[in-house]
Amino acid sequence: MTFLENKIPPPIVCALFALMMRWLSTELPIVNWDFTFDKPLIILTCILGFFFCVAGILAFIKEKTTTNPLKPETASALVSTGVYGISRNPMYLGLALFLIAFAVFLSSLTSFAAVAGFVIYMNEFQIKPEERAIEGIFGDEYAEYKAKVRRWV
Repeated sequence: MTFLENKIPPPIVCALFALMMRWLSTELPIVNWDFTFDKPLIILTCILGFFFCVAGILAFIKEKTTTNPLKPETASALVSTGVYGISRNPMYLGLALFLIAFAVFLSSLTSFAAVAGFVIYMNEFQIKPEERAIEGIFGDEYAEYKAKVRRWV
């Protein structure tokens, strides 16, 4: 299914999985809960998601490299400092955090299946192709970075 590699912008992928989560929460309400601290958890998770997304974008802008996830072969710099010292994919981590917050908002355990689906999709069709392209550009420098910093967290 290489035809999906780097074809759909990650925010669109996130939105599609959010729609799936909404559908799952209404059509398959296997486990729903009423969590006392859901609002603070949702707010905190959204703040973290926003931080990771914005910090990732700003780091790319600072290094004057592309922020276009559909064209990783145009990268002009390997960004490995700041938030990229925590995660190799902070922007995607931020999107996953938004989905986790949405799952908590929906109060539906089945919604978390879609969060897992998002992570799997991003690994296969976005991150692995990006890694191949970046490794082709930066070689051993990227291999050393991969050995030090995890893909998500």
